[in-house]
Amino acid sequence: MTQAASPYDLPYRLAWRSRSLRTGAHPSARAGSGGVFRDLAMLINHPDPRRIDVRQTMRDPFEQVHVRRFEERSAVAVTVLLDVSASMSFVGRTRKMALAVELVRVLAASARRTGDTFALYGCDRAVRPELSFPPSRSRVREQDMLARIAEFRPLHGGSSGLLEAAETIAARRGVVFVISDFFMDESEHDALFQALSAHDVIPIALSDSSEMSALPDWGLLALRDLETGRRRLVVMRPSLKTEWGRRSEARRTTLRSVAARYGREPIELKDAVDWERLGAALLCGA
Repeated sequence: MTQAASPYDLPYRLAWRSRSLRTGAHPSARAGSGGVFRDLAMLINHPDPRRIDVRQTMRDPFEQVHVRRFEERSAVAVTVLLDVSASMSFVGRTRKMALAVELVRVLAASARRTGDTFALYGCDRAVRPELSFPPSRSRVREQDMLARIAEFRPLHGGSSGLLEAAETIAARRGVVFVISDFFMDESEHDALFQALSAHDVIPIALSDSSEMSALPDWGLLALRDLETGRRRLVVMRPSLKTEWGRRSEARRTTLRSVAARYGREPIELKDAVDWERLGAALLCGA
């Protein structure tokens, strides 16, 4: 499947107001002297005589002095938790890791140009030190980060490192993208989203259609579990293929249910990144 060219910027709209003191592009919880008009307030509560609204003050029957308040714009912290476990090495109609790297590239550039900090933690059964990049706005560090994840080859099973990384993120609310194929138990899903519940979490679930469609109805298959490395010989038949399909759909349904419980359902990307659809999902917050 042909992948459309990535956008120059990938917008992400916040449904909440940032409390950061650093000027940025997002609505702030703080009122100030600049930006878009927000509301009117009593001078006694917001003593800034430079912003007195003469018209509203003259109309007030209680002779209270009113001042204008304006909406400040603030920066936020953007973090990506990237699953680099063995299942992400799957190659079918696409390479899952290639999709993940392209997503990180666009998100990092978008955050930098917006004025937000960007952090990335690559995780399998632990947080990978060589793929750990704390919050920064550095273009040089961004290039180093992209080179490292592009060269990385997933080898180890397990994704418990995602939970480990989630527990180290700063307490102040930020935007956290979790990029993974989410081949993990429901209990792991729940623990991960619980650990990130203070943040605006955006799960992005990667999949490859050939994981199921390439299976024959009949045949003798030598399969290897990418997560455990175990090999097994399977006699494929229509009933078994149907059962595997049912389990795959059940896993997706469980992920959607758990993620929605903590904020929003995952954005599912199959075979390629549909940038228009992804941008629209981030703008509408769903």
